[in-house]
Amino acid sequence: MKKLRVLVLLHPDLMPPNSLRGYTKKESHVWKTEYDVISTLRANGHEVRPLGVQDELNTICKEIEDWSPDIVFNLLEQFHGEAAYDQNVASYLELLRIPYTGCNPRGLILSRGKDLAKKIVHYHQIPVPSFHVFPARRKIMPKSWFEYPMIVKSLSEDASLGIAQASVVDSDKKLVERVEFIHNHIGTAAIAEKYIDGRELYLGILGNDSLRLLPIWELEFGDLERSGSRIATEKVKHDPDYQDRHEILQGPAEDLTSELETRIKRYAKVVYRELELDGYARIDFRLGTDGTPYFLEANPNPEIARIEEFATAAEYSGIEYSELLNRILKLGLERRH
Repeated sequence: MKKLRVLVLLHPDLMPPNSLRGYTKKESHVWKTEYDVISTLRANGHEVRPLGVQDELNTICKEIEDWSPDIVFNLLEQFHGEAAYDQNVASYLELLRIPYTGCNPRGLILSRGKDLAKKIVHYHQIPVPSFHVFPARRKIMPKSWFEYPMIVKSLSEDASLGIAQASVVDSDKKLVERVEFIHNHIGTAAIAEKYIDGRELYLGILGNDSLRLLPIWELEFGDLERSGSRIATEKVKHDPDYQDRHEILQGPAEDLTSELETRIKRYAKVVYRELELDGYARIDFRLGTDGTPYFLEANPNPEIARIEEFATAAEYSGIEYSELLNRILKLGLERRH
């Protein structure tokens, strides 16, 4: 593709250095996505300017006016400290009529609320775990129909924030305690859903109108298979030392029948369309022991560091990392039309 001026939006605390020299794996893990994207775009020949954005939209406007980028590569996952405000940044870029990468504001809104996403997906006859939402600042009342074990999560935060082994509960008492933890320590409403004992599967999708489905990917829990619940906790997802210690791996899902693989891919395409996603996204499923793939959540603008699921699945399918980023740029540029 032709060389572009690319303005990369990121959180100021995640501004990466120009080189990895002198940094440990754990130190660089925090800003690995930002480093991989910026360094690879530059290696692709693009002129790249990173911009730290935390709570001031005028900073974005001024940079666009002064530098006239061809496109904005949006790596922001929050604004003003709120994950739910990420859609406002995308909306602002649309008002400025500047092409940007990743998902549109409506897709971000529909997928952000895990309850709304599940209701939409369930309407289209895709299996979802039974669930209940506990709003903040209201009395926590377990229901008689609850079927334990259940897993308690933040209703709107992503990146496994607030998820630990204690998130899987087997009684009303433990449920109340974990919901209170989400309310008090994460600061959001909580969602409690039936815990599906099974395999954790991810399916990455690239595209706006025409979709490219990546291979079905699996998170393998190593020795946690024996010592705890198989869930994607914060440590499982984001602690390199913990991953190495417990042999947490990710790779192509094996031993899926062709019928099951076709079913999961069909479900993922329906989710992508009905939640109005575009650009790129990852759809998460839990494969129950009975062979039922349950929709868990949709992740617009997922992690695209070189070592994360989306990029490794793309590489496995023949899309090198440099080409992946160029494809994401092309999908963003389509908004110009």
